[in-house]
Amino acid sequence: MTRPITAGIDGTEESLAALAWAAREAVRRGLPLRVVHAWQFQAHDAVDTGDAATQERWVREAVGEAARTVTERHPDLAVTTDVLEGDAVETLVGVAADAEMLVLGSRGHGRIMGFLVGSVGQQVIVEARRPVVFVRAGDRPSNEVAGHEVVVGQHGDPEDSAAALGFAFEAAARRGATLRAVRAWTLPPMFAYSPASLQLLDEAGGLEPFEQKALAAALAPWRERYPDVHVVEHVEMGSAGQVLLSVAGTAQLMVVGRRDRRTAVGARIGSVAHGVLHHADCPVTVVPQA
Repeated sequence: MTRPITAGIDGTEESLAALAWAAREAVRRGLPLRVVHAWQFQAHDAVDTGDAATQERWVREAVGEAARTVTERHPDLAVTTDVLEGDAVETLVGVAADAEMLVLGSRGHGRIMGFLVGSVGQQVIVEARRPVVFVRAGDRPSNEVAGHEVVVGQHGDPEDSAAALGFAFEAAARRGATLRAVRAWTLPPMFAYSPASLQLLDEAGGLEPFEQKALAAALAPWRERYPDVHVVEHVEMGSAGQVLLSVAGTAQLMVVGRRDRRTAVGARIGSVAHGVLHHADCPVTVVPQA
């Protein structure tokens, strides 16, 4: 089954930038583009918003106009549009399941807006089983130029970040971009060292060489699969979020993984994804762990 690139739009400047990014990505990958709007009838006593049929017609016209801006730029791109009535979270998670990736607008520097108001964004990220890309209003095609890297965060054992690495390597290959693989590390408390871990550290020659070897091991199978991708291995002491943000200025795309984090107060996306979504200016892709 051919999965489309799906863009969720809501009329905001951010979501229209996300639509433009999704169209370029669909062209790069040779995939169709699906444009989706989640709609629910809104009645307002103070303003004449029309009945349900009228509102739906307005929405369909707006979605159609947004799609036309894409087909004018990319006349050979296959584009479909859908106005789906229902809850935003359920709608977005549902369309993501059938997509290569879901692309949404993000305001950042605060709460994620548009479709993603309050807890909605967190729920979409946690529940979606496909990659979700967040794009700022200021994103432009000129950002995808030579010298602008694809940045990916790597952590833990190779399988922990395999999905994110796979996405990032493919993205870098399609763009002809350098891939910067970032592994951040901090000093753990002394009681966290087991005899086995101490032996591994001793064999590696210390903490930083140990982290460098761990990153190289995680990258090895992807380097073999994508031999033409130039890779920069970046190992730095510090929190993962801060280290990733420190290199975001030269990135055209940032990729982070996501593990399910469910607590007594609900689902959480993790501090690293949370930090880069709010503060990185480049598009950010959150990839669920396979």
